[in-house]
Amino acid sequence: MAWIAVDDGPAYAAWCVPIDGALYVLTGPGEQSVPGLADAGSAVVTLRGDHGGRIVSWPAEVSRLSPSDEAWSAVAPQVAAKRLNSPEPAPRVVQRWADECTLSRLTPAAAAPAAGAALPAGSLAAAVRETPATRRTWRPFRLHRVRRQR
Repeated sequence: MAWIAVDDGPAYAAWCVPIDGALYVLTGPGEQSVPGLADAGSAVVTLRGDHGGRIVSWPAEVSRLSPSDEAWSAVAPQVAAKRLNSPEPAPRVVQRWADECTLSRLTPAAAAPAAGAALPAGSLAAAVRETPATRRTWRPFRLHRVRRQR
């Protein structure tokens, strides 16, 4: 799991697969959404440890793998093998990805990664985003009227 931020936007948690020094991220219909990644040339990747804290942040160059690329036939089946809870067998998943999805390759850029003391000291927690989704508060079922004590 990596946090990916595109164009100074908010970071989104994304499932990814590390292969040969790069992270591969799949986006598209029926898969995860990382807004702007499919068209981006660069992004910032943040990895967190088991304790939930940030371990390293690094700038990444983003490129897309096309089904016609030579690397697609080597990488896409590996990504499909790591995909959990897939409703289809791996060969059909790879074909669906070729038709509908974007497989992005994130490689470290020339800039040095931020790690250890170079990381910001604050939490960098973002404010909660506005959403139209709301739920009514659940009220417990009572068979009999509850009397108040005086």
